Amino acid sequence: MVDQHVNSSRDVTAPAARPGVLAALRKALPQSYLLLVLMAIIVIGFIASPDFLTTRNATNVITFSAIVAVLAVGQFFVVLTGGIDLSVGSVVALSTVVTALMLQQGQPAGVAVVITLAVCGLVGLLNGVLVVWLGIAPFIATLAMLSIVQGLSYIIQSTSLIQITNTTFVGWFSDGAVLGVPNPVLIFVAVTLLAAFAARFSTFGRRLYAVGGNREAARLSGLPVSRDLLLTYALSGLLAGLAGLLAAAQLLQGSSLIGQGYELDAIAAVVVGGASLFGGKGSPVGAVIGCFIISIITNIMNLIGVSSDPQLVIKGIVIVVAVFLSSAGGVARVSGALSGVLDRRRRTAGGRAT
Repeated sequence: MVDQHVNSSRDVTAPAARPGVLAALRKALPQSYLLLVLMAIIVIGFIASPDFLTTRNATNVITFSAIVAVLAVGQFFVVLTGGIDLSVGSVVALSTVVTALMLQQGQPAGVAVVITLAVCGLVGLLNGVLVVWLGIAPFIATLAMLSIVQGLSYIIQSTSLIQITNTTFVGWFSDGAVLGVPNPVLIFVAVTLLAAFAARFSTFGRRLYAVGGNREAARLSGLPVSRDLLLTYALSGLLAGLAGLLAAAQLLQGSSLIGQGYELDAIAAVVVGGASLFGGKGSPVGAVIGCFIISIITNIMNLIGVSSDPQLVIKGIVIVVAVFLSSAGGVARVSGALSGVLDRRRRTAGGRAT
């Protein structure tokens, strides 16, 4: 009788001792669903096209994604505060035009880079002034700045594209490599790592999370909310300028048409990467992963010959799902559903054992 009782007890507790795949997935989902999605998309790409995992295709995807990845990092910090920056696409265009014009006039590459970044950082600072000092909603303020900067780019460009022939500049931001790794990849990796460190370990980053979580509470706590918002928008403009340098070097020209739609790509990357549009949530690394998820999906569709219109539909669906997972508590809901299924299985297994 004792042996029978012990054996039945072991049968009852066995399901709890081995939670299985569902339990492991439920535990990992809130922390790593982005990586799981990225890995799943890579597997789909491998199955869909034999050209997907080639070195050339992978290098192209990573290199061209570097522009939006840098933009997404800057956009992340703005979204983290509960704001949004719609002007970054036009700032990219301004960056290409200013850089190309100075290089055409014989300025050294270093001088052109510093002045361009300063101009773009100033544009971002002006966005901050409109939001903080004038009290204009970020959507309206940056939308107005988009129009202003786009017009300035047209004026500076005049009527024709400005070609870039400076080999030093092109080497820095496009053709150069270190140990076989292209410079654009090194640049966006460095930006991502610095941003991740700042967001997680610096007092500035922690203050931004507090501002995004509850701005009024942060203000009442004595945090320099206005100053931090100004710095955040200036940082977004600065990184948009850096993205423009990458675009100018890859396209070998300055044009007011470059960067159109980049602001939407950056916002989509941030949202897909798990940030909440209400602020206070997300990470720069997640924003970059979101950028690559979108880029890889687009690359797969290009490889299998999907036309542009269906691509827009698919990208829109991806964004909707991402917003559900990040801002609407979708991850918690899915995790809760898995937990419910797991609990029912445990009760069923326990009932059979008894």
